[in-house]
Amino acid sequence: MQTRKLGNSGLEVSAVGLGCMGMSFGYGPPADRREMIALMRTAVERGVTFFDTAEVYGPFANEELGGEALAPFRGRVTIATKFGFAPDAVDASKWSRLDSRPVHIEEVAERSLARLKVDTIELLYQHRVDPNVPIEDVAGAVKELIQQGKVKHFGLSEAGAQTIRRAHAVQPVAAVQSEYSLWWRRPEEDLLPTLEELGIGFVPFSPLGRGFLTGKIDEDTQFDSADFRNVVPRFSPEARKANQSLVELLGKIATRKNATTAQIALAWLLAQKPWIVPIPGTTKAHRLEENIGAAALELTDDDLREIESAASKITVQGARYPEHLERMTGR
Repeated sequence: MQTRKLGNSGLEVSAVGLGCMGMSFGYGPPADRREMIALMRTAVERGVTFFDTAEVYGPFANEELGGEALAPFRGRVTIATKFGFAPDAVDASKWSRLDSRPVHIEEVAERSLARLKVDTIELLYQHRVDPNVPIEDVAGAVKELIQQGKVKHFGLSEAGAQTIRRAHAVQPVAAVQSEYSLWWRRPEEDLLPTLEELGIGFVPFSPLGRGFLTGKIDEDTQFDSADFRNVVPRFSPEARKANQSLVELLGKIATRKNATTAQIALAWLLAQKPWIVPIPGTTKAHRLEENIGAAALELTDDDLREIESAASKITVQGARYPEHLERMTGR
């Protein structure tokens, strides 16, 4: 597979990574552990070198899964993980409380190192901006971890442009992770220009719209009771019906290119900037192969103009998060 560099950091990874969250968390019951270990190892064999996890996914289970699955490939793969959440004081099973105090960052990093079975975390993100802790203190804490050799690169997730600038002034930010796809394009307004100016890589999560842009979800699709999409406004039956026009657009291009709608959606992302590395998640081997195939799919300038022209006439319906989660983004 082709590789890409995340901005000016020197961190080089596969052009398409693998988001691992859904293997343990968020989309219903956890998948079979042995199958997910096999899937991650297949990904490495197919050229994927960039894997995304977090302490809160499970919690802990996803990091442990990645640590076991990728242990044979140390030095060949980059595992990114995240800090910034903590158990609620009242209900420890819930992890909706933000905590980016420097002492907490250090504790989380130590535990993540053990679960991932690594000596150094290649890329450590702040999962969400904590309004109670100055971002300069957060960046300073990660800078110390980098100086100690426990972390190599610093990242931010769902941070706003001004927060990124302030953090970058203390410790260079290698990558910013946020949602970005044909049905969520707000990063184009302020985020992407800021990253380009500062030389920071961009890692879009949910590049397939949490599965919607694969064309396999319609207004009648039923999700597991534990599936996060049940509370996402954009996944209401009404919104799914209204948003089918975007999938139909991708399907039209896909037919002409002998590809799938998912591959067109990923290829469109890859065509936006050479420092963009999407991390589609999956628990299925055939979807992994499909996503990897997008890296070799070239969209011409005419293809891109056609997509842009048609997409500009489509207004996507529904918020991407419930209100309480939307408040944590773009700070």
